[in-house]
Amino acid sequence: MSFTLYPLKQQRLQRSELAVPGSNPTMIEKALVSAADYVFLDCEDAVAPPDKEQARKNIIQALNDLDWKGHGKTVSVRINGLDTHYCYRDVVDIVEQAGSKLDTILIPKVGVPADVYAIETIVSQIEEAKKLPHKIGTEALIETPLGMANVEAIASANSRLEAMHFGVADYAAFNKARTVVIGGLNPDYPGDQWHFALSRMTVACRAYGLRPIDGPFGDFSDPAGYTAGAKRAAALGIEGKWAIHPTQIELANAVFSPTAAEVDKAKRIIVALKEAEAQGKGAASLDGKMIDAASEKMAKNILVVAEKIASSSSK
Repeated sequence: MSFTLYPLKQQRLQRSELAVPGSNPTMIEKALVSAADYVFLDCEDAVAPPDKEQARKNIIQALNDLDWKGHGKTVSVRINGLDTHYCYRDVVDIVEQAGSKLDTILIPKVGVPADVYAIETIVSQIEEAKKLPHKIGTEALIETPLGMANVEAIASANSRLEAMHFGVADYAAFNKARTVVIGGLNPDYPGDQWHFALSRMTVACRAYGLRPIDGPFGDFSDPAGYTAGAKRAAALGIEGKWAIHPTQIELANAVFSPTAAEVDKAKRIIVALKEAEAQGKGAASLDGKMIDAASEKMAKNILVVAEKIASSSSK
């Protein structure tokens, strides 16, 4: 094990992340009482340019007036990109007027570490000026070739960064991929054409203590396709997936929650290894298979998520 280690910066339950247009107050109110772990109120792609300013106002009002914590929600805002004139007002207005109610800021189309640094600098100044009670986290949306090419540098360079998300739609568009669907598989490709990108982002996240999150699946009439994509992501170590429609929330929660059988086995692994340690052994046998220190790490990963889910459910 290297002496250089980056522990997880912030543990949050993020199995399902509901995307909600800031221009639709009714949808925001429904998000509050949904089963989503995480809600991001969107200023960017889900909002048409003429509605940007009103969406920002709606978001500020929703952050201040609705009891997100009381409903067990982590709440984020996706700002507009740094290449737009909407970006600075999103950050300044929302953080100044509702920063005390905001958990994280999702930054779209991050290409280089400086993109995140620019937002973090403004947020730090506002937090100090307004004496906000907590430090607002940032999350990077990796959805361009430049962002993926620099994903390790982005992951390692910013102090507030908690998570990275894979934005498959823009990633496909910027790479000129032969597809017009969001998150679906191309039958002409022998496998999952998003595997490399998801895997690379996940490794960068895990190397530097961030949470990896999968992005959208556009066909909300295809629950089987959504579930299959979520399972592929979970197999890589990703913690959750976006829900662009309320029907996708429960699908994500189911996939990214350990089953009762998995939790039971994880507990038995811990017990078996403790018994082996008492006997001076570094490994043990469980259900006819060898287990060792690596097994214990994997088991603890499952138990941490199970405990977080149990804690959230009790609220």
